[in-house]
Amino acid sequence: MPNTSPLTRYLNPAIGFKAAGVRAHAGPQVSPCPSGSTSLDSRQASSAACIKCLDKNERKPSCSDRAMLEPLLGLRSDDHGRTETLDPNEPLPLPLLCAKINARVAAFLAADAATERLRRVQEQTRISLGVIEEALDRYSTRTARDIQRLTASATLGSLEQLSLSYNGGKDCLVLLILFLCALHRKQLATYSARIQSVYIISAHPFAEVDAFVDRSIREYGLALARYAKPMREAFEDYLADVPAVKAIFVGTRRTDPHGANLTHFDATDGGWPAFMRIHPVIDWHYVEIWTFIRHLGIPYCSLYDQGYTSLGGTTDTHPNPALRAGNAVEESEKVAFRPAYELVEDEEERLGRDW
Repeated sequence: MPNTSPLTRYLNPAIGFKAAGVRAHAGPQVSPCPSGSTSLDSRQASSAACIKCLDKNERKPSCSDRAMLEPLLGLRSDDHGRTETLDPNEPLPLPLLCAKINARVAAFLAADAATERLRRVQEQTRISLGVIEEALDRYSTRTARDIQRLTASATLGSLEQLSLSYNGGKDCLVLLILFLCALHRKQLATYSARIQSVYIISAHPFAEVDAFVDRSIREYGLALARYAKPMREAFEDYLADVPAVKAIFVGTRRTDPHGANLTHFDATDGGWPAFMRIHPVIDWHYVEIWTFIRHLGIPYCSLYDQGYTSLGGTTDTHPNPALRAGNAVEESEKVAFRPAYELVEDEEERLGRDW
C-alpha cells in the first residue's frame, strides 16, 4: 500500500480508494439520482464505518450495508450524523480545511466517471481550478513583508489583493470549494488565516440564507464584509474599506442576467468601481453545479430543499413552479415542491424569480 497518511486515507472516501491503491468496498448499487450520481453515495456512507478495515484491504459485511440518509436541510450526513465534507461543530484551521477539501476534489477527479454528466463535471472542475490558479498567480505575493503583516492582521498577507463575492447560493458555494482546493494546490493556505469575502445583502433577505452564510463564515474561515445596499454602491464601499483588493471572484454563470458575454477575467464596466471580476464557473450548467455539490456531499442552504432554485429576496423569489409536486387544487391545500437538484434545464432555473 502506498505511504499515505491516515488523515489522507480517511478524508478520501471510496472515490479516492483507487488513487490511494486501496480496493473500494463493493457496496450495493443504487439507481442513478438526478444529480448524475450512481452507487457513489452508498460507498461514501460506508467509508467512516470501514476505516478500520482499509489497511487490511478487506470487506466487512457490516460495512457495505450502510445507507446514506436523504439530505436534511441541505446537510448530507451518514447514519451517525457525521457530515461528509465538514464537521459543523469543529471548524478546521484553514490549512487543514483546504487540505481536506483538496483530498475530496482530487479523489473525484481521479475516479472513473460513471456517467457522461460526471465526466463533464470533472472537466469543468479542472477548467475552473485552472482559472483560480491563474488568478492566484496574478494576484498573490509571498514577500517577507507580507508575512510580517500577517502577524498584525489575519486577513492580510499573500492573498490581500483577492476577495470572493459570497451570498450563500449554490454557484458561489461551488466557487468557494474550488478556491479552497486551489489554495492547497498552490501552497497558499498557510499565508492567510481567513478568506477575504464580501456579501451584498438583499433588501429583503431570507433568514435561511443569512443562517447559511453565518455557518459558512465559521466553517470555511471567511472574513466576510456585509453591505445592505445596491451592488454598485456596495462594491464602492467595500473597496474603500479594503483598498488592497484588486480582483474579486464571482459565481456568475453564462445563463445568469448579464452573463452571456463574460469571460474568465473581465474588468468592471465604466462607471463601476475598478477591479477585475474573475468568473471560474461561468460555463457551468445548472445541473453540473448540483452534480458537483451532491457528488461531493457539500452542505447547502436549506431553501434549495424546498424548491427554490435561484435565491434573491423574500419579495421576489419563490419556489420554482417547474418543481411543483403533488396535485393540490384547493387554495387551502399546501403545495409541495421537489428539491432544486431535480431541475435539469438551465432555462428553467429562474422561473421562481420575479426578475
